[in-house]
Amino acid sequence: MDQATQLAYQFVTTFNNVILFPTLALMSAVALLIFIYGCFEYVVRAADPAARTQGIKHITWGIVGLVVMLSAYTIMTIVTATFGLSDELDRANDGLIVVPPGSVGGSVDVPGGGIGGGVDNPNSVGGTAE
Repeated sequence: MDQATQLAYQFVTTFNNVILFPTLALMSAVALLIFIYGCFEYVVRAADPAARTQGIKHITWGIVGLVVMLSAYTIMTIVTATFGLSDELDRANDGLIVVPPGSVGGSVDVPGGGIGGGVDNPNSVGGTAE
């Protein structure tokens, strides 16, 4: 993987960890607070029709906000599952930085040298089990 691809991958990972997931969590919390405030306003000021109407508006917009945030998270989950990125999304939610395979450089060492087999893999062609 070349340096530009690795840099772009690191940018997307950092963007997810620093901006995207915290923003979704914050906006969901705000929508929930608006919903709870609307319920509180509707119950406490039940005698005032104008306050009840305002409470109903807060409840409605709180629900709309929660649905939008849930939809955004669902769409993001579907997209990552479609492209096979669900493990990366889980790790990004945990705060772990995911380095794509092969981006560090070098080659993969195979025990026993590959096709010749070796001690680690007795079932391979020419392998020895000691």
